[in-house]
Amino acid sequence: MIKEKKSGQLIVISAPSGCGKGSVINGLLKKNKNMWLSVSTTSRKIRQNDIPGVTYNFVTKEEFEKLIKEDFFLEYTNYVGNYYGTPKGSIREKLNEGIDVILEIEIEGASNIKKLVPEAIFIFILPPSLKTMVKRLKKRGTDSKEKIMERFHTAYKEINEVTKYNYVVVNDILEDAIDKVDAIIKAEKCRVDRIEEVFVDTKEEEVHELLMEDDKEFENENIAEKID
Repeated sequence: MIKEKKSGQLIVISAPSGCGKGSVINGLLKKNKNMWLSVSTTSRKIRQNDIPGVTYNFVTKEEFEKLIKEDFFLEYTNYVGNYYGTPKGSIREKLNEGIDVILEIEIEGASNIKKLVPEAIFIFILPPSLKTMVKRLKKRGTDSKEKIMERFHTAYKEINEVTKYNYVVVNDILEDAIDKVDAIIKAEKCRVDRIEEVFVDTKEEEVHELLMEDDKEFENENIAEKID
């Protein structure tokens, strides 16, 4: 009776550094085959565990600024001294194919997307505590003490932006966080505004017509026969 919109959902996931949003997203991708992660472009340096083209598309600051002039990005921002941008690329194509698209972007980038695509799903990942977040940043072993402090202060400000999102999930136990985000996305697919059309099939129409007839001898078992 219900025909849903065939287009995919745009899912924006943000979190301060050290909250494990990358791990949450990887878990989502494993659970959902009909989901695609848009790889952002950045001017930051490659870290030890980064995989170019998978983690990010890495370019120099000069190359990034050239791409800005070429209108390559859907949105971009400068975060902790580095550029991050969302390429227009295949996003629209994937959505039209009915594939859900995940954007892993920072707060400012998410705000830009909200202006462009207000119907997108905005999910904010939080750490169980700021102390835990700092421990995770130190465990990475990729940033200097000064850089960690900079990320901490940025994260402290970002947490106050959580009310601009539709949902918030605390990443304490990773599997639980993945399940919660997955449940949010599945629930969003059931929203009334995703219904494209409500229709009545032929058999139900016949039953409706029979019920409307002024026939006192019409019995309930006849309804069952029509439905079968």
